[in-house]
Amino acid sequence: MFATGDSFIARRLPPEDAASQDLARLFKNGDMNFTNLEVTTHNREGSPSAFSGGTWAVAPPAVLDDLKLYGFNLFNWANNHTLDYLYRGLEATEKELDARQMIHAGAGRDLAAAASPKYLETKAGRVALIGATATFHPFWAAGNRNHYIEGRPGINPLRYRTENFVTEDQMAVLKEISEATYLDAGEKLNRQEGFSKEDGKGFLFSGSLFFTEEESFQKRTPLEKDMERIKRSVREACKQSDFVIISLHSHEMKETDKHVSPEFLEEAAREFIDAGADMIIGHGPHVIRGIEIYQGKPIFYSLGNFIFQNESVAALPEDFYNTYNLDSNAPAVDGFDIRSDNGKKGLGANPAVWESVIADVQWESGEVVDIKLHPIELGYRLPRHRRGWPKRTTDTMVLETIKELSIPYGTTMMIEDGIGRIHL
Repeated sequence: MFATGDSFIARRLPPEDAASQDLARLFKNGDMNFTNLEVTTHNREGSPSAFSGGTWAVAPPAVLDDLKLYGFNLFNWANNHTLDYLYRGLEATEKELDARQMIHAGAGRDLAAAASPKYLETKAGRVALIGATATFHPFWAAGNRNHYIEGRPGINPLRYRTENFVTEDQMAVLKEISEATYLDAGEKLNRQEGFSKEDGKGFLFSGSLFFTEEESFQKRTPLEKDMERIKRSVREACKQSDFVIISLHSHEMKETDKHVSPEFLEEAAREFIDAGADMIIGHGPHVIRGIEIYQGKPIFYSLGNFIFQNESVAALPEDFYNTYNLDSNAPAVDGFDIRSDNGKKGLGANPAVWESVIADVQWESGEVVDIKLHPIELGYRLPRHRRGWPKRTTDTMVLETIKELSIPYGTTMMIEDGIGRIHL
C-alpha cells in the first residue's frame, strides 16, 4: 500500500513529465494507492460558500485524470474544501469522480453515504476506506434523512469538545469581563429558551467553556456520537474486507506547533484501531507529523502534501476580492500576492510545506512487516506556476524531522540509502 497526504491539484500535469513518470512507476508496485483530494472538481457549477477552507478550491475535472495517471485508486474527499462550492459543487465533484470509476469516501448526498465504507478490489485482497474530517465549517456536516425530510449533503464529521481550565484568579477576570460586556448574552438566552443543548456545565466565555483548576490548560476530546458512527463503519468494513483504512483530515494542532497532533486526534486514531482498523492515514496541516505504531498498526498523523497548488486556482468568488480590497476585474494572483505579502509569509514561505514523504506499507498475512518512507519535494523556490508538483529527492532532512517527531510515540525509524525504514 502506498499512501500520500494532500493533493491540492489545480493545474494539468505536464505531458511526459519525468518526475511524475518516476512516481507512477513507484505506485505501480502498489495494490492500494491513496491520496486526499483537496479540491472540488467541476466546471464552476457550484455557488461559492460564504466560508472557504482558506482558498475556494476548484479545479477542472480533467485533473482527476492526472491523479489516475499517477496510479491512485483510492481517494478521501472529506476535508475543509469539500463544500467550498456548496451542495452543487459537491454533487458535481461526485459526478466527475463516479464518471471515472474512482473509489472515494468521506462525503456524499447524506450522512449515511458520507460515513459508509467504500471498497477497492485488488489481487491482494479487498480494501475498505472510511473518510472523515475534524476541520470544517459546522454547516458542512452531512445529515441523515428521516421519515419526513431528505438528508443533507456534506462531509463525515469528527467533531470534538473543547474545555479550557484556568486558575481562580483568571476565572474571576473572565467573569468580570463577561458581565461588563454581555459577551455571551445571546447564548445564555438560548439556554433559557431551550434553543441550546449545552449541559450548563462550565462558565461560557466568548463561546468557549471554562472550568476552574489549579493550573491553566486545554482539553479536547472527540465527540462520542461521531466516534460511535465511525466505529460502526469500521465494524461493518471488518466484515466486508481484508483491510480497513481510515483517512482523517485535521488542521488542529497541539498548542501552536503544526507538526504535533492534537490529543483528541490521537485518542480517536487509537480507538479506531481498537475497533478493527488496520491503518490510519492523516493529512491536513500541510506539514508532516510523527508516526505511531499502535497494536502493530501504523498511524500516520500527517503525510504532508503530495501536490500543492493553492495559488494556481484560476478564478475565485467576489468574497476573495473583497477580503483583499481588489477590483473585481483583477486576476486572482493579485490577491495571492497580497495574502502572502509577495511570498514573504503564509504557506508558500514555509519550506516545511514543500517537503513530505510517500509511505510504502508492506503487509504479509494481514500484518505490517515493513514501512518505507520515500522523501519528496515540491519545488519550494520555484515560481508559482511551476511549484507544487512532487518529485523524489535525495535530501533526507524531512526524514530526520519525522524521526524526531515519532520518538514520543516510541517509534524507531532508521534512514537507509535515503529512505526512512520502520521495521516491524
